[in-house]
Amino acid sequence: MTTTTTTTHPLIELRDVTKRFTGVTAVADVSLTVRAGEVLCLLGHNGAGKSTLIKILSGVYAPTEGTMLIDGEPAALGGPRDALDRGIATVHQGAGTVPLMSVARNFFLGAEPTKGRGPFRRYDAATAGQIALREIQELGIRRIRDADQLVGTMSGGERQALVIARALHFGARVLILDEPTSALGVREAETVLQAVEKARDRGIGVVLITHQAHHALRVGDHFAVIAHGRLAASFGRGEKEPAEVIDLMAGGTAMEELERQQT
Repeated sequence: MTTTTTTTHPLIELRDVTKRFTGVTAVADVSLTVRAGEVLCLLGHNGAGKSTLIKILSGVYAPTEGTMLIDGEPAALGGPRDALDRGIATVHQGAGTVPLMSVARNFFLGAEPTKGRGPFRRYDAATAGQIALREIQELGIRRIRDADQLVGTMSGGERQALVIARALHFGARVLILDEPTSALGVREAETVLQAVEKARDRGIGVVLITHQAHHALRVGDHFAVIAHGRLAASFGRGEKEPAEVIDLMAGGTAMEELERQQT
């Protein structure tokens, strides 16, 4: 399923968003923009606030303060199901597939195509297999040629790409990818990065959370560095040297950037 968009507004925009829990401010005054056909890399140490931002974007948390806009209109997500209905899909690292089920069954898990009517309705294996293979191959997964192949025999990168292809097929306009290349080998990570690039080329807005500097630099169009719950740096591709990006990701100058903004 090819996704296109005609809106000139960002797909998602956070304006001065703050999230507080009892006695703790997890994120403060963060503004982010997710645009169609772009990859936003969300960078920062563990505990920096990235997970909270992901949960705000995916409808798990509502902001305590600030505004979330979808297609230019203020939006209050009622939960992850509401976010998914609005085209916002979150893919967690290592999750979303059942190893002992086939490629086609995993692709349509819970939404299987059927044929026949009433008591004669049954799973349409041929249609499921045809669609699943077409969609994953469009994301560059060429090694898989049998929709009945067990997902457990696929590489980690291929499984991640399968979940991405499934989300796109069911209408995702925004993909939030939480450490999709974590613990993957070089070849497996390349499979995921190619899938990210193909999703971007189809007009999808991608939010990529990663600790891998070279992966971020490979596919990122815009970069947002989070430090201590605040936006420490925001810049586009080519605006900083790779060494500067790596230093920011490592936390070397993130606080300096944050302090400079606040002065």
